[in-house]
Amino acid sequence: MTAKEKIVVYWFRRDLRLKDNVGLAAALQSGHKVLPIFIFDVNILQAFTIKNDRRVDYIYQVIVELNSYLKKYNSGIKVFHTTVENAFESLTNDYDVQGVYCNEDYESKALQRDKQVNDYLAIRHIPFYTFKDHVIFKGGEILKNDNSPYQIYTPYSKQWRSKLNEDYLRDYTIKLTQDLLYPFTSILPTLEDIGYEKSDFSFEIPSLESSIIDDYNLNRDFPSKDATTKLGIALRFGTISVRRCVKYALEHNDVWLSELIWRDFFSQILYLFPFVENRCFKEKYEAIPWRNNEEEFELWCNARTGYPIVDAGMRELISTGFMHNRVRMVVASFLTKHLLIDWRWGEAFFAQYLLDYDLASNNGNWQWAAGCGCDAAPYFRVFNPLEQAKKFDKDNEYIDKWLPEIRLGTYWEPIVEHKFARERAIATYKKFLNDFY
Repeated sequence: MTAKEKIVVYWFRRDLRLKDNVGLAAALQSGHKVLPIFIFDVNILQAFTIKNDRRVDYIYQVIVELNSYLKKYNSGIKVFHTTVENAFESLTNDYDVQGVYCNEDYESKALQRDKQVNDYLAIRHIPFYTFKDHVIFKGGEILKNDNSPYQIYTPYSKQWRSKLNEDYLRDYTIKLTQDLLYPFTSILPTLEDIGYEKSDFSFEIPSLESSIIDDYNLNRDFPSKDATTKLGIALRFGTISVRRCVKYALEHNDVWLSELIWRDFFSQILYLFPFVENRCFKEKYEAIPWRNNEEEFELWCNARTGYPIVDAGMRELISTGFMHNRVRMVVASFLTKHLLIDWRWGEAFFAQYLLDYDLASNNGNWQWAAGCGCDAAPYFRVFNPLEQAKKFDKDNEYIDKWLPEIRLGTYWEPIVEHKFARERAIATYKKFLNDFY
């Protein structure tokens, strides 16, 4: 009987890159050959119901790219399309696994999955090593003097900045050699094999563009300008290192750095207060009697509200998987304030379409818009979509791009009048929160 080969496994998850990858660097320095793996987890894929889902296609394209690169070293990525449990059962049957390496994920389902993997490996005396890679500071690293977590962004941001030093911004790139990787020929499944179809999205290696980032603070609020980094999906799936982004922001633009700090802030909120995934951070807001009118929700989903900047944003989202950040705030405020529809409905809709969908940030921003989250906009702050359009799209460039109906004179009437909706929202919130403020 042939002895099984001793290897360590590197499990790619939301860190799809070879450079500056903490967990991968540790695996490559383990003293054993590294077998890189990726699991198209059938349990996770259940949530991706659109056959040509751009995010699944994005992941697949990245896996193909990484696998092609690793072929230079006579290796590749072993890809599974099954449950995580079945994948690790197969690995431990086929190899003498000396350790499993991966980077941490702070979502509750991911934490539960990792505990199950750890328990499975522990029975077989196989160590499971996890590393911080997705954020600069994870939940519990930035705390107040009394060791309680920050719930307001500004003091969190100040502490984040004061604690940052070069140690947190190390480059974990390890030069690859054939001696470090397990030699095998990787045969990838096709996109169709895992139940999906090619989308209109083409992966490009993410880059940091000074022409955008240097003037980020000046142009970021204007949706007609191509003036945002669009690195959300790269950060979500780890095709770019957050450390690299922070180092670049420190040199080029402080406002963009603030946006990266918001990302850490919402990540630690989800990790330390996991109930926010399904409930309001401010418990009192569970008493809000949402109208939840299904016909109005459908009009919002289908870009038929009669408010041009709202409808333009929804068209952009459905057409491209992206929505400009300023417009996201207006769209979310409209749903939760003008229509008094539960923020969870909007959050779930965004989860279906956003290329850069990240549970922590999406949840945090939707709760911010609804007034029920940490450091949220006050309940009486109701964006006026018409004024927002005048201020940030004064020449209607963005709106005209996504709503040709306006130029053709076939645009629809508003589904609710702004002044009425604003007063109704404030009265509704105030009635149930009058002893909260």
